[in-house]
Amino acid sequence: MEIKVMDIVGRKSYNCDLLFRVIDIRKINNQNVAILYGEDFRLVADAPYTDLIVINQDDRVKLRQEYRTLEEQSLKLFTQEVELIKSRQEYEATGGYAKQSNYFQIPGKVLHLDGDPSYLKKCMTLYEKIGIPVLGIHCGEKEMPEKIGGLIDHYRPDILVITGHDAYSKAKGKVTDINAYRHSKHFVQTVKEARKKVPHLDQLVIFAGACQSHFESLIYAGANFASSPSRINIHALDPVYIVAKISFTPFMERINVWDVLRNTLTGEKGLGGIDTRGVLRTGMPYRPILAEDE
Repeated sequence: MEIKVMDIVGRKSYNCDLLFRVIDIRKINNQNVAILYGEDFRLVADAPYTDLIVINQDDRVKLRQEYRTLEEQSLKLFTQEVELIKSRQEYEATGGYAKQSNYFQIPGKVLHLDGDPSYLKKCMTLYEKIGIPVLGIHCGEKEMPEKIGGLIDHYRPDILVITGHDAYSKAKGKVTDINAYRHSKHFVQTVKEARKKVPHLDQLVIFAGACQSHFESLIYAGANFASSPSRINIHALDPVYIVAKISFTPFMERINVWDVLRNTLTGEKGLGGIDTRGVLRTGMPYRPILAEDE
């Protein structure tokens, strides 16, 4: 069967363990090689054309069922946690319900840069469902360092997400060598440029990285949270769960790293970070402007 760009495929040599989207087909050493983006994980890979098989819709549904179940479970747990946070905030804002004062809350604004437009769309849908103000921008990983400064000046986010696709290649060097990674060095440089604009770790909270990214370099560059400590694949939606937790945690509270990671799809092997303050702010009174007031 002919394989075309944007087809969903599996790698026969890996027993089709992951679904990939074909983004390009190139001739390398007289061999057709496909460039692949993971459908559920933020992994970029290449594979010989002959190693690929097109996955039809029925098989695709079966292969994705496990991931969909994990997504639903994680979203359910996180939604429950958000409701608990909101209930506690309501209790504290009203003096333990003794005062029925109207109040309002301002969650942290998110600027999300993503190297994959498909993943960005999935993330934006989840941000909207949770209720987080966000500006999502599709930007190639290599272009991110040049563009991040102007975007921060324009949008002034509380939380910055720098993500897309990445991968470690043993053939290119040791696991400690950042040059052995597809896009880690671009993520690192983007974090450094962001920190030139906002140096303080609690004034701009940064998540950076994708599948198998060079975790240590991202943290030392100035990221609060990053992937991937054990160089494993991370799920497309993991960054959203992390920044949502930060966005809904009051700015006077310190976030325990494990509290952030426990409801993600990947967990501590794929994600890590440092203690960070939340960014939610509560105010009062809340009085909507009515037509007769104008």
